Amino acid sequence: MPLALLALAVGAFGIGTTEFVIMGLLPEVAGDYGVTIPTAGFLVTGYALGVVLGAPLMTVLGTRIPRKRMLMLLMGLFIAGNVLSALAPAFELMLAGRVVASLAHGAFFGIGAVVAAELVAPEKKAGAIAMMFTGLTVANVVGVPLGTLVGQTLGWRVTFLSVAALGVVGLLGIARLVPELPRPEGGVRVRKELAAFRNVQVLLAMAMTVLGFGGVFAAITYITPMMTEVAGFADTSVTWLLVLFGLGMVAGNLVGGRLADRALMPLLYVSLGALAVVLATFTLTAHSKAGAAVTVVLIGALGFATVPPLQKRVLDQAAGAPTLASAVNIGAFNLGNALAAWLGGLVIAAGLGWTAPNWVGAALAASALLLALVSGALERRSAGRGAASGPVAAGAAPGARASVPAHH
Repeated sequence: MPLALLALAVGAFGIGTTEFVIMGLLPEVAGDYGVTIPTAGFLVTGYALGVVLGAPLMTVLGTRIPRKRMLMLLMGLFIAGNVLSALAPAFELMLAGRVVASLAHGAFFGIGAVVAAELVAPEKKAGAIAMMFTGLTVANVVGVPLGTLVGQTLGWRVTFLSVAALGVVGLLGIARLVPELPRPEGGVRVRKELAAFRNVQVLLAMAMTVLGFGGVFAAITYITPMMTEVAGFADTSVTWLLVLFGLGMVAGNLVGGRLADRALMPLLYVSLGALAVVLATFTLTAHSKAGAAVTVVLIGALGFATVPPLQKRVLDQAAGAPTLASAVNIGAFNLGNALAAWLGGLVIAAGLGWTAPNWVGAALAASALLLALVSGALERRSAGRGAASGPVAAGAAPGARASVPAHH
């Protein structure tokens, strides 16, 4: 794996840290600005919405810019947003800083995934994507707990300045290590990029992203009350449970990246099916400290085992114009987070108990599995039709050709 992937992983580490560290610092931020914790929660919601909207917006704006330079500009935007968040004298400016930083998130991962895939041989693409996403998963193991600790001891502003410094390291790494890649033939054209969304397989992959990752966050969003009220953990233990979740994410991401290059669709069937079962089981294991701890690791591992194959699936199906589709799929992860958190809150508010979001998560993951099965069946039917019609007819069928990009 080329060193350039390390630079992308450092940028991903900074982005992952700033996205999730705010959850552990909400009381400090709320107290500093004199707002309620629910009001401070807009710093989480605003970031997620910024990712969803910023992914296509920044990608479209960057269509005429070489990918390496665009990645550097995005890291610059990320640094500016975190510096603004750290120095903001009023809550509204803090929120603005969060939104500015979030605008870089989706496009960075989307364009970064395309770049990572181009840096390696075709049979190693998913592994390269996973290597970049390792920065995001390690952020949950190291960056978020460390950032929370720094914020609680030295002040939350120090945390965001530290994240901005990470962004500077990532920017310098990209400038030094990422090569100047040739621009796609004919350039990156918005109309051509938008055409990828007419491919039903691209849309199915994105829907799997929303539902599958939503299943993970239906449970994890409410992990604190579930673990303290049901499992009986002390408040201070939640941080270590989240570290376990992060370790599961790292393992699942790396294993998923390796296996996706060998058997992408079978991996999705197994990981989504197992995720649905584990989430349903969490309603029982949440009543035991040991059972809950093991289940949290499994949710992280199975959830992130789907990330490299889903991202590669989008890149493959949108071959020839993958940049916008790749970025929008990153937004789909955050859309899944927001949808799952809302649905999980609804079932808790309905009086169904702290473990009820696990059933929501299981239903979402099962729905993603159903879509994966539909996607696989359509692909087999298309391939069979192309084989039966011969090479001329097969070449005339865009649906059949889309699943096997020419450059592979």
